[in-house]
Amino acid sequence: MTGKINSYKDLIVWQQAMDLAVTTYSLTKAWPKEELYGLTSQIRRSATSIPANIAEGYGRDNRGSYQQFLRIAQGSLKEFETHLQIAERIGLATHDQAHHMLLATEGIGKMLRQLIVKLAPE
Repeated sequence: MTGKINSYKDLIVWQQAMDLAVTTYSLTKAWPKEELYGLTSQIRRSATSIPANIAEGYGRDNRGSYQQFLRIAQGSLKEFETHLQIAERIGLATHDQAHHMLLATEGIGKMLRQLIVKLAPE
C-alpha cells in the first residue's frame, strides 16, 4: 500500500502481522487439546502480541513510545518464531507449515526494523 498513513491499519507491517496471527489460529486448531494451555496458548499469545503492539505504539503520542512498542513487537516476533520451531521439532507443525510462517516473520521483522529506524530522531 502506498500513500498517506491515516491509521495503524494502513501499515503493511500491521496487516501482515494480522495475517500471521490468523494463520496461527488456523494452524493451532488441529493441535492436541492437552497443548491448549501450553504451546498452543503461548504461540497464539505471541502471534497476537505482534500486531497489538504495532497498533498500541501507533496510538502513542510520541516517537519514542512508538519505537518502544515496535521493539516489543520485535520481541514477540522472536518469541513466536521460537514457539513455532519447537512445534515443528515436536511434530505439531510440519516443516512446510513452519517454513511458510517463518518466511512471513522474516518480512515482518524487516519492516519493523525499517519503521524503527525511520522513527529515530535525526
